[in-house]
Amino acid sequence: MEFLALFVSLPATKSADRMRVWRNLRALGCATLRDGVYLLPDSPKHAADMARMADQVRAAMGTADNYLLGGRDTRQRAELQALFDRGADYATLLKAIDAADADDAKAVRAVRRSLARLAAIDFFPGEAQRQVLAALATLEATASGEPTAGRGAIRRLASADYQGRTWATRKHLWVDRMASAWLIQRVIDKKAKFLWLADPKKCPKSALGFDFDGAPFTHVGGRVSFEVLAASFGLADDPALARIAAIVHFLDVGGVPVAEAAGVEAVLAGLRESAADDDKLLAESGRVFDGLYKNYQMETAHG
Repeated sequence: MEFLALFVSLPATKSADRMRVWRNLRALGCATLRDGVYLLPDSPKHAADMARMADQVRAAMGTADNYLLGGRDTRQRAELQALFDRGADYATLLKAIDAADADDAKAVRAVRRSLARLAAIDFFPGEAQRQVLAALATLEATASGEPTAGRGAIRRLASADYQGRTWATRKHLWVDRMASAWLIQRVIDKKAKFLWLADPKKCPKSALGFDFDGAPFTHVGGRVSFEVLAASFGLADDPALARIAAIVHFLDVGGVPVAEAAGVEAVLAGLRESAADDDKLLAESGRVFDGLYKNYQMETAHG
């Protein structure tokens, strides 16, 4: 992958022209390498866009030069690509989708237009885009009254039918399995027992598996196991659990960034390194999720 680089300089007195150029570059989806240097992935269309922007700068009595830029190695190319990360923009859009009233057709259309504009300049789409597309699809399905399309159905279950069960997942717990086990133990089945499996293929038939291929509770479509468990047992509408789900989703599969995620990841990584076994790891990580849940409940209560 190579990148088109536009080097721009405008007179300090041309503030209006500087703002106009900056807005046009932003609309094209340019990344900023440093002040006055803007990038786009190399393509014929982008080359024409950059040439047009250079003409605009020169017309404003500035200087503009176009170059083709390639990284020295794989790492530097990845760093250049990372400049185009749209995660923060998708996070803003996801909040707008969450706040939108499905009965307000104008608001739903506005969100759809915003997503179309963002997707048009998302040159390296990934989990964040997929996550927002799924959220918008759910909003639009609610607005139309039609069921949401997906690669698998999530059945609504009654927690009363799942008491005192044995739940099994892969050993050496990490974020999705930690959070899922916490949700099972704290909310779904308070008498739950757990098996930590070295080989998920040897999961006992009497146990309820989660977060491995073929398990009754594992990833479905774009949802991680924690989200599937919450949806299965009617917990997805709990605002505090929804915020924990956003952290778990981001740490497990990426997507829309969550401000608290890095701190939570650091704490859980430390616990995982120091815990003697998965039983102790669940107990210690459970206190982290307890704290998050209580904090989010308080924030919700205080508006």
